[in-house]
Amino acid sequence: MHKPGNAVVGFGYRRAEADGLKKHKWRHGMSSRVVFDDDFGEVVDTEDAKDELRLRADAEYGNEYTRSLAEKAYATCARAVTGAIYAHAGRERAKAFIGAHVLSRTLDLSKLFAFKKPTRELSLLCAREDFEPPVARLLSETGRLSRTPVYVVGIFSGKDKLGEAAGSSLEYARTGAAMNALKSWYLYSPGEGVRVPSDMLNEDAAPWEPAYIDMGEIIGH
Repeated sequence: MHKPGNAVVGFGYRRAEADGLKKHKWRHGMSSRVVFDDDFGEVVDTEDAKDELRLRADAEYGNEYTRSLAEKAYATCARAVTGAIYAHAGRERAKAFIGAHVLSRTLDLSKLFAFKKPTRELSLLCAREDFEPPVARLLSETGRLSRTPVYVVGIFSGKDKLGEAAGSSLEYARTGAAMNALKSWYLYSPGEGVRVPSDMLNEDAAPWEPAYIDMGEIIGH
């Protein structure tokens, strides 16, 4: 069981003078409490606190427990702010706040993809969708005998080009082309002005039509 004062501390260390603090009654200022001590301004001077801080200092950004705790705190804060706006200003103001400060953030989803075997996954995807098997073709090259060759490889399904990539080797370019083909399949957007469930709360709301979601990712065997 974590003590309340230690539950959300993700950094800090035990002060060397903590042993004599109670004995000598040194002055304990506000800045000292904020920087060195726990959440209640109490000096970290117990053995349990030392063990707790040592466990939390096992990585640059804390351990799994402190990172999970921080994520929950951030999420709860965002929900609390949104709920406060909804309670005091209404639904439309809350939706405007979310659109301006949450949905307006740019997130590069392509960087979140991590394909382990892109060529195999692309083959399984084509088989599932009844496409012709993907074929890699060399589109162009330069400097094959130099120190910095460049190959451009395209992935085709029949006459349709699914993806293209350049690389310093044929294998690298082929893998990149397969990854680009997979991203072009999975990365799609419903467009601007897509409806959300809260739109049904309006008086003149049209019947609900859910957004399209594909069949999901390919799981290789």
